[in-house]
Amino acid sequence: MSAPGEMARFAEQARAAILGGGTALPQGLTARDPAQVARRFAVHRNNVTVALVEALATRFPVVRRLVGDAFFRGAARVFVARSPPLSPIMTFYGDAFPDFLAGFPPAAALPWLADVSRLEAARTHAYHAADARPLAAADLAAVAERDPERWGLALHPALRIVASAHPIVAIWAMNQPGATPGPLASRDGETALVTRPDLDVRVAPAEPGEAAFLAASGRGESYADAVAAALVASAAFDPARALARGLAHGLFAGVTPLETETEEPS
Repeated sequence: MSAPGEMARFAEQARAAILGGGTALPQGLTARDPAQVARRFAVHRNNVTVALVEALATRFPVVRRLVGDAFFRGAARVFVARSPPLSPIMTFYGDAFPDFLAGFPPAAALPWLADVSRLEAARTHAYHAADARPLAAADLAAVAERDPERWGLALHPALRIVASAHPIVAIWAMNQPGATPGPLASRDGETALVTRPDLDVRVAPAEPGEAAFLAASGRGESYADAVAAALVASAAFDPARALARGLAHGLFAGVTPLETETEEPS
């Protein structure tokens, strides 16, 4: 098997045999003892699956703690068979795991599980996001007196917003190392703000108006329009409080000047 084309075909067959979930062996596979080919390949296939399951367990530790190790590993094996990695870079393997859990029948009694996993997936993306200096209060003060239609807030590249109909921030927090799970103070939905202004990823709950304000800012809307969107979401929205929290948590990366329509000369 020396021709490049033959090697490529063998590699593709080997990948399909390892990750496809079937029992077929790649053509041309040999061993000193031909009778041991299938057994030895099955060991290799299982080792790959175990490694992928472990990668998911590392990325979704709260989900694993919530459902128990046996349930998690069983679900992860099903996911691996259905969604093998498409890249040799494993950093973001499991991005589709939340959608899988949402439709996984054995997890139907845990409707919040998929959104908790989305929060955990967002933490990975926040950790590996581009670096940026968080907006400083002095930088914001320099434009605060200008027309609010002429500038907007640029979100920090690490910021991820995860909205849920379930209290995912509370569930996530009480299942951190050293924490003791207990009764939830509320079963109302929560929106998680996940960011990494420095070296550590942070998770904090967002008020409804605050979440709408950030989402509008992320769409490139002006400060005035973002405030209007926030007030539609919650009449109790306080712009000053949202700005203060945003600065404290490093949610903004800068102020963006916006063009306004001008009258055309007659």
